[in-house]
Amino acid sequence: MYVLNGISSSGKSSIARQLQNLLPETYLRFSVDDFVDALPERLTSGEQGIGFGSDGRVQVDDTFVSLERSWTAGIAAIARAGTGVILDDVFLGGTASQERTRTGLAGLNVCWVGIHCDLAVAVEREAARGDRAPGMAASQIDLVHRGVGYDVEVDSTDLAPAECAARIVAAAAAALGGRNDR
Repeated sequence: MYVLNGISSSGKSSIARQLQNLLPETYLRFSVDDFVDALPERLTSGEQGIGFGSDGRVQVDDTFVSLERSWTAGIAAIARAGTGVILDDVFLGGTASQERTRTGLAGLNVCWVGIHCDLAVAVEREAARGDRAPGMAASQIDLVHRGVGYDVEVDSTDLAPAECAARIVAAAAAALGGRNDR
């Protein structure tokens, strides 16, 4: 199993798709965006759940964290059933976010991947996407990697997603001793 963490618009989803193409086994890709999209509107547009500020800041509350635990348990169940999983996430709480995810994935062989990207490049990508509030990447740049431990780190600033994926697969094989139980 692979868990990719990085700021918004750092290239995580594109890299995850390339990992799916590169890995010899079938891997399903899940994103924190999938989780947010699955939430009822009242938890994405009000004061409960997850909030998106006009400056790009994202805030979550205890309701979101509780539902996130259920989401992670479901992702873990897929991996435990023998299907490869790539999880594309944004650890807004740095270490605390990784620990919640680690707890939910306990017993699984996880390759933790840090996706780095120059802020100016991420901001440019963010603007081109059109589905992100301006400032989201900037508001996350100092948060998502704080205190987070990785097996593999790549910088997507100048590397194509396919090259990042190739580096992840090579480094993961070395870090995990050739083992990856999906």
